[in-house]
Amino acid sequence: MADLSAFPITRRWPAKNPDIIQLYSLPTPNGVKASIALEELELPYEPHLVDFGKNDQQTPEFLSLNPNGKIPAMIDPNGPDGKPIALFESGAMLVYLAEKTGKLMPSDAAGRYETIQWVFFQMAAIGPVFGQVGFFHKFAGKEYEDKRPRDRYVNEAKRLLGVLDRHVAEHAWMMGDEYTIADIAIWPWVRSLRVHYQADELLDLASFRHVDRVLQTFLARPAVDRALTIPAPRG
Repeated sequence: MADLSAFPITRRWPAKNPDIIQLYSLPTPNGVKASIALEELELPYEPHLVDFGKNDQQTPEFLSLNPNGKIPAMIDPNGPDGKPIALFESGAMLVYLAEKTGKLMPSDAAGRYETIQWVFFQMAAIGPVFGQVGFFHKFAGKEYEDKRPRDRYVNEAKRLLGVLDRHVAEHAWMMGDEYTIADIAIWPWVRSLRVHYQADELLDLASFRHVDRVLQTFLARPAVDRALTIPAPRG
């Protein structure tokens, strides 16, 4: 049995089975990227809910794993050279899991780097911009009388949706016919515009018909459907 006692996070979230991947997360657009990848890859893992309502992400135990205080994070007891490895940042976790299993990533070098570039595109552009749309449209920022900040992010979100729409106009997925970690990175954030932020009309999402087609195909995948509620919120 693996010994994870060197990781302080396991004191707050004890591992029932320390021989499998330990996932610390919440079903947010970033959080579900990890659970979707694990479900798609059929890797055994143990999910632990990081409750934002209790500020779990700022506890010393969680910060010992991710000093940035963000989800998701994970421990793989069977990391490189058979030693445990702790990881944070969802994009890094996706790349690691793909390379660990040899799946969800093209086998050729060019395809690998093209996939990673779209993962970076999500992390550098889609995630931050869509998140700001949510803040200014749905959450605290909606109370601001000055709508110029909201409109700035709305316009940029539309531009990014246009980039996606043109790219998948003649393709099934971000990497053509191959489903990859690029899709796992991007489509949960597109979903969030509807499910979390109720920004359909604000962004005229219906006009991005290729984006909608791929999103619906993505959401129909059984692994995605399962992962969207992992870890399950308490109560």
